[in-house]
Amino acid sequence: MSEPLYVPVLPVRQHARMAYERLRPDIQAAVAPLWNLPPSPGVTPAELARAHWQKELGRVRGVHRRHPGWIDAPFAEAAQTPALAGILAEYSALSRLLRPVTGPERSEAQQTAAVETARRCGCGVGIRVRMPGEWDAATADDVGGLLARVDRDVPVDLLLDLGGVLPGRPDAGKEALRALDALVVLKDNWRTVAVLGGAFPRVTDEMARLGEPHEEPRADWDMWHEIRAGRRERLSRLRFGDYGVQPATALATEPGDGGPPWGVLRYTADRSFVLCKVLNGGPDRTAGIRAAARRIRDLPEFRGAVASAGETWLRDCADGPMTDSEGSGNHTQWLWAGNVQHMTYVVRSMPGS
Repeated sequence: MSEPLYVPVLPVRQHARMAYERLRPDIQAAVAPLWNLPPSPGVTPAELARAHWQKELGRVRGVHRRHPGWIDAPFAEAAQTPALAGILAEYSALSRLLRPVTGPERSEAQQTAAVETARRCGCGVGIRVRMPGEWDAATADDVGGLLARVDRDVPVDLLLDLGGVLPGRPDAGKEALRALDALVVLKDNWRTVAVLGGAFPRVTDEMARLGEPHEEPRADWDMWHEIRAGRRERLSRLRFGDYGVQPATALATEPGDGGPPWGVLRYTADRSFVLCKVLNGGPDRTAGIRAAARRIRDLPEFRGAVASAGETWLRDCADGPMTDSEGSGNHTQWLWAGNVQHMTYVVRSMPGS
């Protein structure tokens, strides 16, 4: 089984699962998501078996019939760790394509559960190394200690996760290279080595005018090119990963009915994200959404309605009748359409695609 070209970090939520499901087969074959369970604050271990995300997790497993991915519970509370480890082990065993994830900062119980699942299921394990700021050399020792607990015949993936990579973090590429130089040498046969970072911004009330396209730089994409320019021989098979068309902080947000009275249409260009805020209610809602879709469709960077299901949706929304709201979407549709076009474009931008 060939390893992926692209590792998107996605929540176990309906919009992300729908986006992965709607990728064309050749694109989906090049994508291996790192799925993240949402936070469950205060939920008891007994209640986790009935948690609201369980049904969606089952659907995620269902769409991974042919291609690999990883599954993680990065927000687990200490008391929840054993129950969550059991749940994730069950899904890894059922699919044999969803690989468990651990990390150097995780508890011994969580590490043990992930390593044992990897051994028992034969699926391997992902080691997620978080680096929200500068590289800490001591982390390499912790990763080395974790690797010592993994049987030599168990495949291991290195997932270097930088979290948010925005314009205010100009040294992210240099720090990532320092980390990779220290980590990659710890094992001579990593199955996958990927660097992950999210450049999609947190959209605020003050950012952009309603209906007007607004550009934000893809700082993570710039970081990726900086790393590749380093020309490290050991990084010749380095994989790119990001957080799709949501900020990295969105993973830690619980589902809910709250939020601003507007939503966002999203489009990915070569060096920037194009955002268009739209009203999510009121008599002008449909007209505003269709006008925003037309502005994106008319961008010079728009790749045409056949590029992916995301572009098709934007075209159909733009051409829909002003008197009928059908096809104008909601937050779920705007997110899945944005992620489909983004993931498709990223894969097609990769060397070797």
